[in-house]
Amino acid sequence: MILSKRFVSALAATACTALLATAGVAAAAPAEPALSLTPVGTNATGIFDASAAEIPAFDPSTNQLFVVNAQSGAVDVMTLDVSGAPTYSSTLSAEGRTAADGSTVVEGAVVNSVSVARGVLAVAVQHADKVQHGWTLFFRTSDLGYLGGVRVGSLPDGLKFSPNGKYVVVANEGEPADDFSTDPEGTISVISAPSNANQYQRLSQASVRTVDFRAFDEGTPLPEGVRVYGPDVKVPEGHEKAGRIARNLEPEYVTITADGNTAFVSLQEANSIAVVDLKSATLSNIWALGYVDWSVDGKLDASDRDDAINMQHWPVKGVLMPDGIATYKHRGTNLIVTANEGDAREWGDFVDGDRLSKKQFVLCDAEFPNAKDLKKNENLGRYNVISDLGFDAERGCYSELYSYGGRGFSIFTADGERLFNSGDMVEQAIYDLVQAGELPESAFNANHNNQHSGDTRSDDKGAEPEDVQIGAIQGRTYAFLGLERIGGVMVFDITDPTAPTYVTYANNRDFSVVYEDMPEAAAAGDLGSEGMVFIPASESPSKTPLLVVANEVSGTTTVWEISLKR
Repeated sequence: MILSKRFVSALAATACTALLATAGVAAAAPAEPALSLTPVGTNATGIFDASAAEIPAFDPSTNQLFVVNAQSGAVDVMTLDVSGAPTYSSTLSAEGRTAADGSTVVEGAVVNSVSVARGVLAVAVQHADKVQHGWTLFFRTSDLGYLGGVRVGSLPDGLKFSPNGKYVVVANEGEPADDFSTDPEGTISVISAPSNANQYQRLSQASVRTVDFRAFDEGTPLPEGVRVYGPDVKVPEGHEKAGRIARNLEPEYVTITADGNTAFVSLQEANSIAVVDLKSATLSNIWALGYVDWSVDGKLDASDRDDAINMQHWPVKGVLMPDGIATYKHRGTNLIVTANEGDAREWGDFVDGDRLSKKQFVLCDAEFPNAKDLKKNENLGRYNVISDLGFDAERGCYSELYSYGGRGFSIFTADGERLFNSGDMVEQAIYDLVQAGELPESAFNANHNNQHSGDTRSDDKGAEPEDVQIGAIQGRTYAFLGLERIGGVMVFDITDPTAPTYVTYANNRDFSVVYEDMPEAAAAGDLGSEGMVFIPASESPSKTPLLVVANEVSGTTTVWEISLKR
């Protein structure tokens, strides 16, 4: 969408006044934050909108930064200098590496994730045919020597070393084929890692134990709220049999407790968390994340056709569906923080949602007496809602509406009790910065590959939180929330997990630069925050805390220095 003069003027005047009335707040310049982020250096691949910078990992023993370059199917290696600035040094390829089962990483394989511990880099590699089994490869960080690899499940998407380095946990997403002709099961691999790089000759396929979800197809009750939906298709040829539930649950992202005993794995589309005991490599729990009720829990702008910022309560429930998750300890208790991105399934002819204005969404009169007005484009007509939730089969209409994502973050206990949900804090903070003149009007609910895209994400998932990292600094705990669409990082103080507070927002995207491709896009700065890693002062080459952000659209990796007022 190209912003019209009408839209810009509405943002500058009428729309902003309307928002103040609906939000019940007064516009004021944000107070100078106690914590600030300053970019100290950027590595640019020169590749635009091709996922050339996705997931970073840092090795404090060599001051090396490893960043997934999915465009090249490899890992870019950088060195951080004493200021923390990155300098590219080499590229580490996965293709042609032989694993313990005798298989070889094929041409066209895709690197999805990296993690570092004990001087070893672990790399998750997806088969060129994504429904086939992938690999986890290991390299020595000191000289980048190949140590060996093992076979894991279909589409290994995220992986993580346990803090003690004893295990590598791999989330094998098991996405269906692009035409939805087959669907592999989602699994979690628990790899027993040797104690140091010199012992990786012991690595064998027996080092891999697989956690699956087949028990739920064999009579174990599936916990309430765990979402299972879509076509029931066969597994790919050569795969072991697996039921519909086992194929439907798709592990996405891994976080592991500080003691190295428990992994939490996001099942994004199922809106759930799987809990894995690492010693026994067994599924110990699975719990649903629930929803954010936008009729009472917060306000949002739900239309890209209203020519205004218009945050209101709407009769819709956001399905959290986190991508990145993180864990930290509060008063001896493990807590999980979720970045509530949201995600639709669109494979072949199957699409699990559409705009509310479509004829398929017949709204029940009792719950939606104003259905005709709701379906107008300037209201909820353009809003993307989920088709398999909220339908009352007996009445033949939708009694509830559900949408993708929660537009923020949540905090849960280890057994799934929600302690906090951010509601509209992210969207409200961006609006406040627009009002204060610190962001242009075109930044509100903007997209990541078009500068003139203000309001275009209002009908979908807003700023789209993608990843979250936790950092402890001078006795306080902070959540760094990466925002995929507008870009940048929003910071919250989560020292009290029941009452987090907004701290600051950092984004070095230049909204004044017009671009379509490289090299023009390079001048716009970072676009499309994807993965992050927090480096504490004790491990930082600059002796100050750092945050590394990989940006998939701009293909850039930026290192930010974190400063606190004293």
